[in-house]
Amino acid sequence: MAVQAITWAPSGAVRIIDQTALPETHTTRDLDSAAAVADAIRTLQVRGAPLIGIAAAMGLVVGLRDQRGAPRAGFVQRLSEVAAQLAATRPTAANLGWALERMKAAATATPGDGGALWERLHAEATAIWEEDRAMCRRIGEHGLALVPEGAQVLTHCNAGALATGGIGTALAPLYVAHEQGRALHVYVDETRPLLQGARLTAWELAHAGISCTVLADGAAASLFRAARIDLVIVGADRIARNGDFANKIGTYGLAVLARHHGVPFYCAAPSSTLDPTLADGDAIPIEERDASELRAWYGKTVIPAGAGTMNPAFDVTPARYVTAFILERGVVQPPFGA
Repeated sequence: MAVQAITWAPSGAVRIIDQTALPETHTTRDLDSAAAVADAIRTLQVRGAPLIGIAAAMGLVVGLRDQRGAPRAGFVQRLSEVAAQLAATRPTAANLGWALERMKAAATATPGDGGALWERLHAEATAIWEEDRAMCRRIGEHGLALVPEGAQVLTHCNAGALATGGIGTALAPLYVAHEQGRALHVYVDETRPLLQGARLTAWELAHAGISCTVLADGAAASLFRAARIDLVIVGADRIARNGDFANKIGTYGLAVLARHHGVPFYCAAPSSTLDPTLADGDAIPIEERDASELRAWYGKTVIPAGAGTMNPAFDVTPARYVTAFILERGVVQPPFGA
C-alpha cells in the first residue's frame, strides 16, 4: 500500500507527512493556518508538483475559516490575499497556480456570503485532492504496458505517493505493475542536494515492498553503459506547450544518457502540470534555492567560504529526448503539438 501524504485532520486542519523528517521518523503535522501551509511548501515539508497544488487549495480553506461570517466582498478580498501568499512559495510547479486559480474561479461562481463561499472552497479543495488520486491511478494503468516483466527501471527525485494525493505519477505504473505481481527492480538516484530519491522514493518503495537500489547521481551513467536500465520514468513540475518540461535538477542529463544508449525515457504527469501559456522550456521559471543546502552536509561545512554556489532546483529537458508522456488521458508520443 502506498502512503498517504496529505489529508484533512479531524480538527479541519491540513494533515501532512513532514517529508524533511524522513526516513528517520514518520512524522505528521497538522497545519491550521495558510501561513503554516505556505511555510510547509517553502521548506519542502510538502513537495512534488501535484501535492503542492493540493496543499495550496487546502491551505486556502484553513486560511479562510475565520472569514465564514464575513460579507462577500470582505471574504473575496481576503481570499485574494491568502492566495497570493500561497502562490509566492515556489515558482516552478504549474500545479500551484492551477489549483489556486481553480479555487478562485469556484468562489467567483458561487453566490452568497462568506459562509457559502467557504463551504464551496472546502468542497473544491477536497475535489482537487480526490481527482488527483484518481488521475494517479489512471497514469499507472496507462503506463503499465511500458513496464515489462522483470523491468530494471531508473527514476530520479520523488514522483510517487509522497509527491501526490495518490500513488504518484512516475511511480504509479510501478505500483500498478507490483499490484499485478509483475517483477521489477527500481534504481533510485539519490538526488542531490536534498536526497529526495534516497530519503523519500526509496522509503516509500520499501514501504510498498518494491525492490529498489539507491545510487549516487553520478553512478547512473555506468548503469546505462552496462545495459542495466530498461527504461527511465520521471515526473514533471511544468510542461511547456511544445513538450519541453521542468523536473528536478539532474533530469536533463538522464534524458541525454537514455537517448545515447537507446533506452526509453518517459515523463509521467497529470494534465494539470501542462502549461499551454509557455511556448517552450526557455520560458519555464527555474527556482534557485538557498546556498545552505549545498554548503553543509548533516551539520558539517563541505564548501569553503571563498567558493560560490549554484543551486537550481530544476532543469529543463527538451521534448526531443522524451519517448512519451504518460498522462491520465493516455500515453502521448511525439511529435508533440498544442
